[in-house]
Order: sequence, then C-alpha cells, then structure tokens
Amino acid sequence: MPTRLRLLVAALWAGSLWTVGYLVAPILSNTLPDRKMFGNIAAGIFRGEAWLTVACALAMFVLVMLATDLDAKRKRTLNFIVGGMLACTVIGYFGMQPVMGMLREAAGAQGVMDSSLKMKFGIVHGVAALIYLVQSVLGVALVLKSRT
Repeated sequence: MPTRLRLLVAALWAGSLWTVGYLVAPILSNTLPDRKMFGNIAAGIFRGEAWLTVACALAMFVLVMLATDLDAKRKRTLNFIVGGMLACTVIGYFGMQPVMGMLREAAGAQGVMDSSLKMKFGIVHGVAALIYLVQSVLGVALVLKSRT
C-alpha cells in the first residue's frame, strides 16, 4: 500500500504539472482573444498548481520517510527530487510570479504586452518557464523512481 500511495501522489503531481503547463495554458492562450484575460486566468491556474505542489511535496516527504520498502540511498534520491521540484515552485512561482504581477500592475490598463515593460516581462516569464520545464522533467524522474 505505501508504494502504491507514493506512486499515486507522484503521478498526480507530475500529471498536474504536465496538464497545466503543456495542455491547459497553451489551449487557453490560443483560445482566449484577450491576452490580459488569459494572463489573469493562467495566473489563477498556476497559483492552484503551486499550492498542489506544496501539498504533494509534503505528502511525498512523509511517505518517503515512513517507507519500509526503500533503502537509504533510494530515500535520499527521492527526497532530492522532491526537494528539487519544491524548490522550482518556490523560485518559479512564489519568487517570480510576484515580479510578473508587479510588471502587469505597472503596465496598467494597456496590459504588459503593449507597454515598455514587455521585454522585462518576457525575460521573467522565460526564466519562470525554464524553471517549470526543469520541474516537469524532475516529475518524470519522480514517477519512475517512486516504484520499488
């Protein structure tokens, strides 16, 4: 049962990252006619994903700590992956999202993509996207390593 639960949490976590970042966000981007509306909706979705990450990370740390089917090396590996994924969210979402929010606010009604802040926003967004990609790849490792 603990192995299955660990694998279930890993699959939920990684699957949600992949679904939100590589399916939902691109579909919304290509569907919604208003970029500002897309940004607001995407920000809300990524906020939910960030908090899901925190919950899944805490669950995985506990499940790994309590695991009797894993040796010490495997536990360290899983904890490293989980910590890396959590760090990606702390940096990418909790660190960079407020910066993007400030840039959106500073741009005002015209929207950040139609302002002089477009380049700064693009750079911050690009770094956040790269961090999200790293987290997504770590999610693959987490799913594969969560089995015994």
